[in-house]
Amino acid sequence: MSEARACRDVWRLMSELTKDGRIVRNFHQDIRMEDWLVETELFSREALEAYTAWNLGHELRPEQRRWFSENRGGAQGDYREGMREKVANVVDCLTRFPASKRAVITIPNTARPKHDFDGDAKCMRELHFHRNGDALDATVLFRAQAALIFPKNIHFIGALMEEVGARLPGKPRPGRLFYLTSVLVADRQ
Repeated sequence: MSEARACRDVWRLMSELTKDGRIVRNFHQDIRMEDWLVETELFSREALEAYTAWNLGHELRPEQRRWFSENRGGAQGDYREGMREKVANVVDCLTRFPASKRAVITIPNTARPKHDFDGDAKCMRELHFHRNGDALDATVLFRAQAALIFPKNIHFIGALMEEVGARLPGKPRPGRLFYLTSVLVADRQ
């Protein structure tokens, strides 16, 4: 297992590894989730909060909609479908069965995705949650990750871990995230 890094350090590492168009297969990293805000030129705090609210299934304020654009993730990064029910299911699972291996959020994908349509194949696939003392840890599996888009994804995951933890007995804090992506690239090109 790799040494745990802060979210911003993981973003820097991803950016360094993929510069000059390099592709990294099966990138994995243990991430400390105490601070998941990684602001960049593309993702201000306001943009990150808008995307996270959307993907968590919350209502957006009208001014938040201005942050949405294809170059910030498009259909591949839309994880909203059924999210409120999925969060409730994970909370119920970990409340009733704290050691469960079934506290999983699956991101919907088309059963037979077409390779020429981004919306058919979401980048994030699954999040697996488990209690670890006073922390809530998770494992996430990505089909693909662009280093440029990582700030949006890690903000969503951190907020999701925070929400699930806040709804559990004992209110565990976000702990560690084991992060795995099949392919890591610099940007969405």
